[in-house]
Amino acid sequence: MTQQVTKGIKISVETHFEGMFYKNYKMHYAFGYRITIENQSNDSVQLKSRFWEIKDVLNKTETVSGEGVIGKQPVLKPGEIYTYQSGCLLTGPFGAMKGHYNMVNFTTQKKFNVDIPSFKLSATYALN
Repeated sequence: MTQQVTKGIKISVETHFEGMFYKNYKMHYAFGYRITIENQSNDSVQLKSRFWEIKDVLNKTETVSGEGVIGKQPVLKPGEIYTYQSGCLLTGPFGAMKGHYNMVNFTTQKKFNVDIPSFKLSATYALN
């Protein structure tokens, strides 16, 4: 598990390899990840949007951004936790992801970024 705290918001990431399949005459590797967001601050916050950098084994980088996560913009009061699952496809058995969430502090009305720590994506069969 990978973890990081930014401005009182703790991000924890767990990953798993889901399998391989052919699509458009190309092999794809499917990875899943579960993110837990824990508000360790004294203020209520809302996750407004996300930004990802996804690198594959050949260092090809894809960026993904958008509103919320899995169609939601969760509000977390102090001490609350929000968990969601998602995934990505790579063209090789290894890669990495990192990024940030854009959030709003309801007490100060200030926007701030919370770092999502870099985490590895590895096909289990390829580790031996």
